[in-house]
Amino acid sequence: MPENAPSFAGTQDYVSDPRNETVLISVDGRLVPRAEAKVSVFDSGFVLGDGVWEGLRLAGRRIVFLDRHLDRLRDGAKMLRIDIGLTRAALEARLFDVIEANGMTDGVHIRLMVTRGVKRSPYQDPRLTAGAATIVIIPEWKRPRPEMFARGARLFTVHIRRTGPAEQDQKLNSHSKLNCVLACIQATEAGADEALMLDERGFVATCNSTHFFIVRKGEVWTSAGGYCLGGITRGAVLEAARRAGVPAFEKDFSLFDVYGADEAFTTGTFAGLVPVASVDGRTIGEPGGAPGDRSGPLTRRLRAAVEALGAEDARGRAS
Repeated sequence: MPENAPSFAGTQDYVSDPRNETVLISVDGRLVPRAEAKVSVFDSGFVLGDGVWEGLRLAGRRIVFLDRHLDRLRDGAKMLRIDIGLTRAALEARLFDVIEANGMTDGVHIRLMVTRGVKRSPYQDPRLTAGAATIVIIPEWKRPRPEMFARGARLFTVHIRRTGPAEQDQKLNSHSKLNCVLACIQATEAGADEALMLDERGFVATCNSTHFFIVRKGEVWTSAGGYCLGGITRGAVLEAARRAGVPAFEKDFSLFDVYGADEAFTTGTFAGLVPVASVDGRTIGEPGGAPGDRSGPLTRRLRAAVEALGAEDARGRAS
């Protein structure tokens, strides 16, 4: 690891919470302690990365953008021809069962994972699946580390490219994330927090675990979307910006545009809008005016707008 490597694990790092050591996890509807939560070595997700997943955020006893996440999970499962085996209402009930069993109300990140299920033999053919889909729900008390907002993320443009729909459609939120893992490794070895990834034409696509936005002359830009996941927070930023009268565009742009940006930020379900301090060693913008937050003025404005939109869109358990 280079000497200038960050002292924490990038945009996805979190404040440690001892309660997570004994958290209950839902494995096919059974609530089991973390240390006992297991799936078969023949499971499709383990053998092949054959599955889809969602990251969810619990705030004020409600899951933010739950319907949007479940829509994306459904679309991914349909593309892979995975039968989730539960109605939408039953899947929601399972989510809230494990949340309530852990006494969770706020500051929680949830990983919902669905794989094709256990194989009769470790081979890719879906016809060798022996039973129903495997559904695992891991809820953890997680809050992003404040250092990332105070310092801002450092990005590094990697040589690993995002594939297009002709290879593996990036809108599919599959368990297989090897191109993102390789990108993350390269960025980490360069001393950065996150990888900035280009598409096959050389335009900016996304980051390895988050989406990427720049601000130029009062406009908000993100990639055209053909080479990145259909991000829930990404979509919320675009919606919130347009509601607020901020010009927001999905378009092709290059590193030339990035290096000269007034502001930049990443987006994700876990940490929301995280300011970007530099890309490939070029400083982006100026430190923001809020204590402990490097975000520029438009980034801060959009963060508040997205939080308000999320509060409108959050779903709790039906009474």
